[in-house]
Amino acid sequence: MNQTIAYYDNNAEAYVRQTRNVDMTAIRDHFMKLIPAHGTILDLGSGSGRDSKAFLERGYQVTAVDGSAEMCKATEQFTGLKAIHQDFVSYVPDRCYHGIWANASLLHLPLQTLHDVVQKLSSHLHSGGIFFMSFKHGDFSGMRDGRYYTYLTEPLLRDLLQDIDELSAHEFFKTDDTIPGREDLVWLNAVFIKK
Repeated sequence: MNQTIAYYDNNAEAYVRQTRNVDMTAIRDHFMKLIPAHGTILDLGSGSGRDSKAFLERGYQVTAVDGSAEMCKATEQFTGLKAIHQDFVSYVPDRCYHGIWANASLLHLPLQTLHDVVQKLSSHLHSGGIFFMSFKHGDFSGMRDGRYYTYLTEPLLRDLLQDIDELSAHEFFKTDDTIPGREDLVWLNAVFIKK
């Protein structure tokens, strides 16, 4: 995990340039339809601040968290929020949320750690709260391009989280990557609901 965080710290400018203008409107809108107006959203792995800003502009109360100090700076400069600099294992929310947005962030955790973080964070969702997460689609765990990745399929993700009784799988859907040069990359998007 430290190597992955170091990657983002050392490549922050290029990463922000590559990702800030990626159009996530359709997926974000789908998520927001499930969240009460002016509700609370935890942006887990806020990165460039792109999604935090979009949620703020729609009237949501947003908490931004990132394990990379440089990504926190990028989020703060873009959104005006004070981002929380903490890795996902150490981070414990001080409130409950109507939604958790973990877009391309939990995929940097090993399977057991991923499970434990989802279990911990789901206890900080209101009843009926939404937990969105996305992963590169496939069956792989290990280092690639300077970062640790866990790729998942729907069956693998269902199996991984099936013992978290308070979460219910709502839907899964795949989307294509829209960053130039990554047209062959498919994302698995998952929506869980707090019972």
